[in-house]
Amino acid sequence: MTRKIGIIGDGNVGAAVAHHIVVSGITDDLVIIDHNDAKVNSDALDFRDAMSNLKFHTNIEVNNYESLADADVIISAVGHMELINANKDKHDRFAELKANVEEVKDVAKHVKESGFNGIIIVITNPNDVITSLYQRETGLAKERVIGTGTLLDSSRMKRAVSAKLNIDPRSVIGYNLGEHGNSQFTAWSTVQVFDKSIFEYAEKYNIDLDEIDNDARMGGFTVHSGKGYTNFAISASAVKLAEIILQDAKTELAVSNYREEYGTYLSYPAIVGRNGIEKQIDLDLPEKEQKQLQKSADYINQKTREITN
Repeated sequence: MTRKIGIIGDGNVGAAVAHHIVVSGITDDLVIIDHNDAKVNSDALDFRDAMSNLKFHTNIEVNNYESLADADVIISAVGHMELINANKDKHDRFAELKANVEEVKDVAKHVKESGFNGIIIVITNPNDVITSLYQRETGLAKERVIGTGTLLDSSRMKRAVSAKLNIDPRSVIGYNLGEHGNSQFTAWSTVQVFDKSIFEYAEKYNIDLDEIDNDARMGGFTVHSGKGYTNFAISASAVKLAEIILQDAKTELAVSNYREEYGTYLSYPAIVGRNGIEKQIDLDLPEKEQKQLQKSADYINQKTREITN
């Protein structure tokens, strides 16, 4: 069966996603869409020029929404990072909100008209609010519209923990939950290293968990301050999610998915497969973390209402 992925938005993030997909060979057909014709056609030619030196072949098409009708996955990399640049001292992804809302509404209209019925993966910020907007505007079932959410922030937490313990970050398990933004938090009750609680390591090695939590939350802005955007880590998150969907791998991930009890999209572990969110997980969080999650949900709900009123 032929696999097809669409990428909407060919800026720094979208191009990194496309590059990751082409090099890893996870799809047969790739459709890249961007309003900048010169940029998207140049990237497509660049990828085709690379093809004879790559392990995999990928058919590449540009700026054809109709071709998304039979796509398995669409990745939204639409974004206005320059607006964060202008507000960099505020460390606020909501600086992009107004501009991204209008662009996402237009994109969603074209996606809906194409007849697409696959899974949408949303990178666009502010992630949870924009994921909700995509679901509303496309009319797709909630489980078929997923935000990358704190999949990236959880990875940043694992990087920070692994640096303290001098181990591979893949040896760390656990989640950051809530908003992909300032109200997120590390759910330390879920974090383990070599099957032992992180609290044991924190006590033994005098690790400041609050410092690591802040590192994970602010990691994107740290990268952003150095080069004006983030792209490699988020592209790895989005492509991992796409690959799991294509393989129907039914893998547990902390991604932005709609939680009925909170009335919003937020990051919480779920089983992801061919149908998107296959099953939602219920964590036994301590009271402190439950309150943190509720606070984050309330913030996302507030911001979502602002774009729907």
